[in-house]
Amino acid sequence: MAAGGSPRSFTDGKSTNRSGRSPVRSLRPNGGQKHVQGKPTDYTSEGVTDNDIFLLPGSDLQLLGVLTVVAALVRLFRIYQPTSVVFDEVHFGGFASKYIKGRFFMDVHPPLAKLLITLAGWIAGFDGEFDFKDIGKDYLEPGVPYVAMRLLPAIFGVLTVPTMFLTLKAAGCRTTTAAMGAGLIIFENGLLTQSRLILLDSPLITFTAFTALAWTCFTNQHEQGPAKAFDPSWWFWLVSTGLGLGATVSVKWVGLFTIAWVGSLTIVQLWVLLGDTKTVTPRLWFKHFLARVFCLIIIPITFYMAMFAIHFVCLVNPGDGDGFMSSEFQATLNSKAMQDVPVDVALGSRVSLRHHNTQGGYLHSHNHMYPTGSKQQQITLYPHKDENNVWLLENQTQPEGLDGPIVGPHAWDNLEPTMIRDGALIKLYHITTDRRLHSHDVRPPVTEAEWQNEVSAYGYEGFEGDANDLFRIEIIKSMSDGVEAKSRVRTIETKFKLAHVMTGCVLFSHKVKLPDWAYEQQEVTCAKGGTLPNSVWYVEQNEHPMLGADAEKVNYKNPGFLGKFWELQKVMWTTNAGLVESHAWDSRPPSWPVLRRGINFWGKDHRQIYLIGNPIIWWSSTSAIAIYVVHKGLSVLRWQRGYSDYNNVSFKRFDYEIGTSVLGWAFHYFPFYLMQRQLFLHHYFPALYFAIMTFCQIYDFATNRIRGLGLRENPSVGKTGVVAFLALSIVAFTLYAPLSYGNPWTQDSCRKVKLFDTWDWDCTNFHTDLSQYAIASPNAGNAEHTGSPVMPPQAEGQAGAQVGDQKPLTDANVTPQRAADSSVLSREERVEYRDQDGNLLDDEQVAALQGKVSFQTRYETRTRVVDAAGNEIADGVAGAEGFAPPHPDVEGRNPETAGDGKEGEAREQPATASVGDDVGKEKKVEKGKGGKPRPASEGNEATK
Repeated sequence: MAAGGSPRSFTDGKSTNRSGRSPVRSLRPNGGQKHVQGKPTDYTSEGVTDNDIFLLPGSDLQLLGVLTVVAALVRLFRIYQPTSVVFDEVHFGGFASKYIKGRFFMDVHPPLAKLLITLAGWIAGFDGEFDFKDIGKDYLEPGVPYVAMRLLPAIFGVLTVPTMFLTLKAAGCRTTTAAMGAGLIIFENGLLTQSRLILLDSPLITFTAFTALAWTCFTNQHEQGPAKAFDPSWWFWLVSTGLGLGATVSVKWVGLFTIAWVGSLTIVQLWVLLGDTKTVTPRLWFKHFLARVFCLIIIPITFYMAMFAIHFVCLVNPGDGDGFMSSEFQATLNSKAMQDVPVDVALGSRVSLRHHNTQGGYLHSHNHMYPTGSKQQQITLYPHKDENNVWLLENQTQPEGLDGPIVGPHAWDNLEPTMIRDGALIKLYHITTDRRLHSHDVRPPVTEAEWQNEVSAYGYEGFEGDANDLFRIEIIKSMSDGVEAKSRVRTIETKFKLAHVMTGCVLFSHKVKLPDWAYEQQEVTCAKGGTLPNSVWYVEQNEHPMLGADAEKVNYKNPGFLGKFWELQKVMWTTNAGLVESHAWDSRPPSWPVLRRGINFWGKDHRQIYLIGNPIIWWSSTSAIAIYVVHKGLSVLRWQRGYSDYNNVSFKRFDYEIGTSVLGWAFHYFPFYLMQRQLFLHHYFPALYFAIMTFCQIYDFATNRIRGLGLRENPSVGKTGVVAFLALSIVAFTLYAPLSYGNPWTQDSCRKVKLFDTWDWDCTNFHTDLSQYAIASPNAGNAEHTGSPVMPPQAEGQAGAQVGDQKPLTDANVTPQRAADSSVLSREERVEYRDQDGNLLDDEQVAALQGKVSFQTRYETRTRVVDAAGNEIADGVAGAEGFAPPHPDVEGRNPETAGDGKEGEAREQPATASVGDDVGKEKKVEKGKGGKPRPASEGNEATK
């Protein structure tokens, strides 16, 4: 196999004639037989054997079966625990509910894995009624088939094991090495934890592994030269690679890194083919090129788009995520589609105005007042259709009749329609409350910048309004569709600004959420110099008594599948890039290869699930990467100095085969350095898979393929090493298994294996003796709603450093010991305000901070434990044993900012006002305008 190489060592000595060929060029595949005698003259690789995995001996298949059974036992062991929602099951389980209900949602990840999880739940009888809303929410009482849904990721986790075995065999490794690689996958704690829950990473890793297998098999076919080109097996593995790429990128966009890996190696292959002038004609080269284009580009793209086609077929009803999408997109959903409406907008038209930039909230008002400022009626942006969105367009003066001016907002109902043109001065009359859109030199209640004015609704029935009600239509011709729409207002087609005549500001909205007193709807202001996108409006609904059934109608253009597909990709990209806020359990790429920190998934009843890898496997695989990097650096230096190492077949095969795996690791690791979004340890898992492959391949070369070390001639040494390393890995796996399974653990056992302070699970959460678990075993069927998650110490420090960001204080990780005769005596609820340091704020302090800082809501369940005599025993936070907070890795933030609550569900009912009160407030504002506006308490960048 090492024809042409030194019989004594891995490298040759220094050549008398310096080779002019580069290491890459010398990697040209040159051989086709199992044992090549001399260098071939075509593109066949030297030293390559046919590693067809369909021709494995029966003993290998039996071993493969045993490994798969062991993997199933390890992955499925107690998969029913915990019996409550864990970490990101909040999101991915919730998506399954929405798929079954057909309710549209927006996720930053493609749909394949979520569709498969939904299918598993649907087959098991899941009806979508369970919402997965909170971590710790019980599965048993509502009868959720969560085990079946967890089985799907677990099965994918099991399949990763035989895939690793077959990949190493296809790469030319011996059976013992392949078995070691499969064993390392089985007993890697991080991969185990991630594959036992309703999460996406297990399917992602499996599809990545399958792609690596298919590509390795195709590369083996390709390197055997022209004799194998375009054979059925050649096509099979090339098509399989394309399908694997499509599936991987359809789970998460991390699959783009896999595409980059395969693409770079494809370029190397085509470059080598281009250099074979004897057997590869230009016509044949283009045949190779087009085959790869079809299989590695067309097939993955088609597969990816097909997943979104299924996604759109399933999600036909409005849901939480439709606010992310454009009005045209929303119109394709059931009940969101609207009837054709008159295109001409005239004085007296009843219209709904939609904001252009924040995905189409409606200009909205309701009979509740601002608690500060003018204390007039609120104006908001509301994401749903509602009667409070309807405005009547009035001229600045009343029309003339036979007996003088016709009074009232309905004066135009019986007149010939007068179209509203560019530059027209209008008033907007809110029909349900008899008030008009109004602005004045008063700061808004939330965004108190000097360039922002409050927008309110002012007036009463019979009141003709005042000058502060006047707005000028300014049509934005570049954004309006059609010639007529550029000169007069037309429904949907015309985009315009509403400029306040008295102050010069323009009606403006941005992604700022109002407090509970405005039902968390989006703020509307009047901005001086506001950015154009946030100042653009258009008419969506339009009706006028004098526009009959024969009037010209208009509707949203149907974007079609391609339009919806492309829009969703852009929204996914934007939302994904926007996940930049810090998170309690996030980590950065430099910490991943050394396993510096994990993720707290779940904790309850003195048990915990914490995502942490097997340190033996983790550090060994990282060391393998480092070994190859050092080897490559020295090899390039020696080549530059004229050494002929690359003439040695084993050396060349080592460099290329190991380099291929290291390249896969690099493509799945280094791109994360460019990302500013939240990142977590599980983002390293695809790279870990390639690192484990690298470790196994280096071990195989050292023990089976390199002469001079003495290990090739003594195979028993290599086998013993495999057994010893697997045994060591299993020991480490067993030590950390309680954190993977959520099993009982003792504080002493925990402390012995907690090697670093950055492994931030709390050993005091566990019992001191295993017998205590038997005494106070939890009743899983009566699981209560869990308390708020406990932040790690460093996360608390970061939170406290944020100026003006009020955060409630969380208690330490203390779990009260409930007495045997204790009972729940009463339940009470109260609201507390605390600053970033946890200090309790009184009502006066809270009132002083209102509008100056943002408060974040946090819910805690506190338990007072008393004995039979009513004496309090301890105080703690129920369920606070290291609960992991859900992170916005999937849903992002809804740009509508409306929340789920309806108007009637606010915790406080804003005050309403009579007509007299309203007039009095306006006069008070006018009298108080002599001084300067209040300065902004914060430099809010409201135009972003």
